[in-house]
Amino acid sequence: MMRQLFYGLLGGFVLPVMAETKSMPLNMTQGVTGVSQQVYSLHMTIFYICVAIGLVVFGVMFWAIIHHRKSRGAVAASFHESTRVELLWTLIPFVILILMAIPATKTLLAMEDTTQPDLTIQITGSQWKWHYRYFDEDVAFYSNLATSDAEINNERQKRGNYLLEVDHPLVVPVGQKIRFLMTSQDVIHSWWVPAFAVKKDANPGFINEAWTKIDEPGIYRGQCAELCGKSHGFMPIVVIAKPQAEYEEWLQTTKVAQREAREEEQRLLDMEMPMDELMAMGEKVYNTRCAVCHQANGQGLPGAFPALAGSAIATDPAKKLEHISVVVHGRNGTAMQAFGPQLSLKELAAVITYERNAWGNNTGDTVQAAEVQAVLKGEAL
Repeated sequence: MMRQLFYGLLGGFVLPVMAETKSMPLNMTQGVTGVSQQVYSLHMTIFYICVAIGLVVFGVMFWAIIHHRKSRGAVAASFHESTRVELLWTLIPFVILILMAIPATKTLLAMEDTTQPDLTIQITGSQWKWHYRYFDEDVAFYSNLATSDAEINNERQKRGNYLLEVDHPLVVPVGQKIRFLMTSQDVIHSWWVPAFAVKKDANPGFINEAWTKIDEPGIYRGQCAELCGKSHGFMPIVVIAKPQAEYEEWLQTTKVAQREAREEEQRLLDMEMPMDELMAMGEKVYNTRCAVCHQANGQGLPGAFPALAGSAIATDPAKKLEHISVVVHGRNGTAMQAFGPQLSLKELAAVITYERNAWGNNTGDTVQAAEVQAVLKGEAL
C-alpha cells in the first residue's frame, strides 16, 4: 500500500511539476544574461533538492505511521536516545547544506564581479523617478512614468504595459559588460530588472554596484522593489538593449540633442516668453511632475502636501523669488524635491508662472528663464 501511494504521488504530481517548471508562469524568470541563467539553474537545483528531501522525510514518516500503527500491534520502543541517530541527523543536513552552498557561492561571486566593465552607468533613485548618467559620455536624463492619469483613474482603457512604461528608457548595448553604480537622493529605492537577475538597493549617501551583460536585444521591464513612499507603485524601469551599431547611433543622436537643448536654454536667457505660451507649457509640466502631490486643482493633501491655490508663496509678489527658489532647490526636511536638475529653464519658468496664475491665483506675474537661471546660480537671493 505504501509503495503504491509513493509511486502514485511521484507519477501523478511530482514528475509533472518538475517537467513543467520551465513553462510555469509562477516560476522564476530565466532571463537574458549569463548570470540570470546561473541564478535560474541554482534556483531549480535547490528546488529539486527540496523536493527530494520532502519525499524522503514524508515518505519515511507515512511509512512509519502505517506500519507501526496500534491496530497492527506495534509497541513503542523504550530507548531514550541514540548517539548514532544523533550523529546521522546532524551530519546528513550538514552535508546537504554544503552541497547547496557550493553552487550558491559560485553564483553569488559571479553576481558581484563588477570588474573590467565596458560601460559604466550611474543610477540615482528619487521620489519617484530614476536618473541615468553615462560615464565618459555627455549623456544624462531622468526616466519618469509615462502611463497617463486617465488610465490610472480608470477614465481610459489600460494598455498592455500599464505602469511599466517610461518617457525616457535606459538604452544599453548588447554583448558588453555594463556596470551600474546605484545611489539615492532621498529614501531607499531598489533597482530591479528580473530578466537581468539584477536587484540592488539605492541608498542615500552610499554607492552600490551591480552589473549585467545582455545576450539578446529587446525591451526589458522592471520596477522599484523597495517601499519608497506613496508613489512607490509608479516608479517603473524600462531598458532597451540594442545591437552595438544601433546603440552608437542612439548615443550620438542623444548627445547632439542634449547639447542643442543646452544651447537653446542659453538663447532663452535673452528672450521673454509670452504669458499664454508659459501657461500652456506650465500646465503640462505641472500635471506630469507636481499634481501627484499638490493635486491637479492645486488644493494639495492636507497634512501632507500644502495647497498652492491661494497660498502666500504663489500669490504674494514679494515672494516670487522664494517661490522660484523652492521649485529649483526644493525644501529640506520635506518631500519637496529640487526640480532644478530635472527640468529645463523653460519648463521651470513655465510651471512657476502656471502656479502663480492658475486656480484663481491670477497674480499676472510671468517668470522668465533668466530669473530662474539667476536663482540657480545664487545671484538673485
